Amino acid sequence: MTSTATTTEGKKARPAKRDPEGVRRDILAVAMEEFSQNGLSGARIDEIAARTKTSKRMIYYYFGDKEGLYQHVLEEAYSKVRGGESDLALDHLDPMAALDALCRYTFEHHRRSPAFIRMVMIENIHHGRHVQMSKSIRSLNRPAIAALEAVLKRGQDSGVFREGIEALELHWQISALSFFNVSNAPTFSSIFGEDLFTPQAQQTLARHVAVMVLRYVVRPEHIDAIGSDER
Repeated sequence: MTSTATTTEGKKARPAKRDPEGVRRDILAVAMEEFSQNGLSGARIDEIAARTKTSKRMIYYYFGDKEGLYQHVLEEAYSKVRGGESDLALDHLDPMAALDALCRYTFEHHRRSPAFIRMVMIENIHHGRHVQMSKSIRSLNRPAIAALEAVLKRGQDSGVFREGIEALELHWQISALSFFNVSNAPTFSSIFGEDLFTPQAQQTLARHVAVMVLRYVVRPEHIDAIGSDER
């Protein structure tokens, strides 16, 4: 918000300039809410401008047009999830602990970021067109598969993980288990009730997702090392 100060002589000073990067972050944050709630066609640039106390002209200056803003929001959303994965420092954990941490992180990130899930659902309605046009999204996601490949290789080299498991397929499975929990929560809870969506039940689901994945990956003779799914 611009502010106008008054000098001791009663003259108004010039409005304080806003930090360009801060303005850009504000626009992206509000645009995420607008696009995730209303989709690409239903989102209104006027609403984003009003909520960020900017103008349509400024938004277009930063992002080109409405589709450009939408694509930047997608890129920012993917950047956050992949950045969180990097912060896990999986290469410093033993393979089983690393895979457990990745599963729980993915589940928790998606649970706490429903706007991200809605954005992905909206982009799928558009047949992934904006993801295909974005070089940054592709470059952000390649390291995620490479990191999972490294975890699998360390586990296989140590004889703990089974051979023949593809990192891309395992990534798909982890994502699917975590994504459904958010994408289908409204219909699932309407049909079956809210029992699985209490904070405690969600923690249990996150733990069980990790155990399911580990039991799929770990060699039979090492299953006992996973421990109880109640830990």
